[in-house]
Amino acid sequence: MNQFSHVYVIAEAGVNHNGSLEMAKELVDVAVDAGADAIKFQTFKAEKVVSSLAPKAEYQNKTTGRLESQLEMLKKLELGEEDIQLLIEYCHKRKIQFLSTPFDFESLNLLTYTFDLPIIKIASGEITNAPFLLKAAQAGKPIILSTGMSTLGDVELALGVLAFGYTVKGKKPSLKAFREAFCSIEGQQALRDNVVLLHCTTEYPASFSDVNLRVIHTMMRCFGLQVGLSDHTPGIAVSIAAVAQGAVIIEKHFTLARNLPGPDHQASLEPEELKMMVQSIRQVEAALGSPIKIPTQIEIKNAHVARKSLVAARDIQKGELFSEDNLTIKRPGIGVSPMQYWDWLGKNAERDYKQDDVIRP
Repeated sequence: MNQFSHVYVIAEAGVNHNGSLEMAKELVDVAVDAGADAIKFQTFKAEKVVSSLAPKAEYQNKTTGRLESQLEMLKKLELGEEDIQLLIEYCHKRKIQFLSTPFDFESLNLLTYTFDLPIIKIASGEITNAPFLLKAAQAGKPIILSTGMSTLGDVELALGVLAFGYTVKGKKPSLKAFREAFCSIEGQQALRDNVVLLHCTTEYPASFSDVNLRVIHTMMRCFGLQVGLSDHTPGIAVSIAAVAQGAVIIEKHFTLARNLPGPDHQASLEPEELKMMVQSIRQVEAALGSPIKIPTQIEIKNAHVARKSLVAARDIQKGELFSEDNLTIKRPGIGVSPMQYWDWLGKNAERDYKQDDVIRP
């Protein structure tokens, strides 16, 4: 997973199916129509993720009301094992990659071992959950790790756990062992081979001023890993800008309609917006091209039209000296380059020139 032939676009359905398998399939259809590489859901057992006393986030209170607990809200958004199996089969039929984020050990085992998903996506909230990170790495699958709410130190510790899980057998886990794994040649290679980081601002929606896209380059330099963006801002501009910053993965929430009930719909793209985002990303990645500054083939044929040559400012007789009075610079660019203007001053004309004739070597 350490190399991508193009920007990998994950259409984040999340829990925007509202617990309905049929709505989930509609979301798959939308993701396919938009041209996304993958559609991602969330897999969890609500009782194993939150306690009965866990509060909801402020944005969840706004979108679902304050009377309902986080546990009650999540219970309604679960997808069962049979639902997941049917969704995987439907995604295979529609030729789009099925992904899902696990939020508890049972769900992690279900996705990695029962369904053998090729990639594990780990949410920002799990970046300090060392036992969970360790189990994920020990499954031996590539990992996409979101880094919302984190410092570089938090990310490094998490990567140490993953490096340990990928490379160390039969040794007791500890902070010291994680640091050693992170610093080892084997650990660094395992991270390069298996892990992509996602920059993320954990707010729904996130304000533009809180995104800090320059962090993408910071994490690339600090960790030597590929970096993408999990984008929670309104609209598509930030996702497109992230591609220009070098993001290799874009993950973006989408919904069938923003006015549907549920915690995440209001901060999600609608179908036509998702399609426009994918199209724009493809245009930007094509435009990024090569870092080598040379004329492209399409430009070369235009050079003689757009550039200029030395031309006769008036009629010039054979043997006459070229001077500032009889030389000027005009299109087309098929003769002597204006870069040689001073070299030609004082030379003898080797033939007659009419006004506007191109001077040729």
